[in-house]
Amino acid sequence: MNALDIDCQNIKPFITDPEIQSLQPDIDRLHQALEQGTGRGADYLGWLDLASRTSSEQLGTIEQSAKQLREHCDVFVNIGIGGSYLGARAAISYLSHTFSNQMSTKGSPEIHFAGHNLNSDYHADLFDLIADRDVCLNVISKSGTTTEPAVAFRLLKDRLEKKYGKAEAKKRIVVTTDQAKGALKKLAEEEGYTTFVIPDDVGGRYSVLTPVGLLPIAVAGIDIRELMEGAKTGELACSGSSGLDKNLSYLYAGIRHLMYSKGKTIEILASFHPSLSYVMEWWKQLAGESDGKEFKGIFPASVEYTTDLHSMGQWVQEGNRILFETFLLVGGSRRQLKIPAFENDGDGLNYLAGKTLDFVNDKAYKGTAMAHKEGEVPNMTITVKDRSPHSLGQLFYFFERAIAMTGYLMDVNPFDQPGVEFYKKNMFMLLNKPGFSKG
Repeated sequence: MNALDIDCQNIKPFITDPEIQSLQPDIDRLHQALEQGTGRGADYLGWLDLASRTSSEQLGTIEQSAKQLREHCDVFVNIGIGGSYLGARAAISYLSHTFSNQMSTKGSPEIHFAGHNLNSDYHADLFDLIADRDVCLNVISKSGTTTEPAVAFRLLKDRLEKKYGKAEAKKRIVVTTDQAKGALKKLAEEEGYTTFVIPDDVGGRYSVLTPVGLLPIAVAGIDIRELMEGAKTGELACSGSSGLDKNLSYLYAGIRHLMYSKGKTIEILASFHPSLSYVMEWWKQLAGESDGKEFKGIFPASVEYTTDLHSMGQWVQEGNRILFETFLLVGGSRRQLKIPAFENDGDGLNYLAGKTLDFVNDKAYKGTAMAHKEGEVPNMTITVKDRSPHSLGQLFYFFERAIAMTGYLMDVNPFDQPGVEFYKKNMFMLLNKPGFSKG
């Protein structure tokens, strides 16, 4: 069941149908390169058929571990950075109650994140939060030496061992890491931690549908089987045809490529639903780290409307015309709230009495899309049917396929990230890490 729709009407004044169709031969060729593993970065194409390759037994193992963690902790801390936490955080934010952490009960732990920054206040405040609570940890790192999560894990491991003793602490720690090598893999074997594997052929930003994302998502009480079924729906739709009339991921990729070729070097992903906040953060990493290299690439940005219409909206409407906009909408809220009528219409809102917030929000979206088109901001709209795991799984796969195709159209490797290493080398030199000299 298709849970996604794309509306390109507000793109058409800026891109013609013949221009879009002119991309079909290249997309057909690059589709074959993806499917056959002959393109750039082919060693990291494990995400392509991950949904259909993941067995029921593998999901069952993750579910069983998640069940045990849920039963033994009030707080579950997920330690990771970049792709090691953004996918899980996106799914949990999108699929859970907005205030799930404040409403958690026994058997439904609060979910918190660590190791995605090096800030003392953040981690000290987290330690205050968990001081008198039962805690479990999940540390995610392929190597185990990535500075941010390694530091956070050292701090949290120390606290757990002092609180529970080493024997009990190791029951509360789960590790997701490389199958055969690395510092974290070695530590997990020495300590006897429960371990899950990051596949060798799946890069971090494409890893949400591996144990990297699935375990914390399951701990949050979300149906990971439904999530994977949604991703499988996306996989079948994308692998079955490269035709732009059928493959929405490739249509989106093609439009992005044409926009870029016309000097639109910034893409704004704009939502009208707060639950999409971390989905957009996940998308920013996926797009930026995949396509921003060799002095090429669309700069991915995000805004949350209607909030940002009162700030960034001015720039979007009348600023430099170097951007295009993709609205990301949810088909409908889970619950509907109607605006009441007041006898004294002091705020002048009785004209909206009986209307739902979704009705008003939809008109805000349509008014924004019209205004931005008139302001020469090309825009298109992706609509996700609902806030279900199935729909989100399909959306994850939609974006993964689209960003990979965009990279191929730009003739870059969408699966490496050489630029990420530059800051690390300088940081290690300044920290006097052994092997990193200032010379």
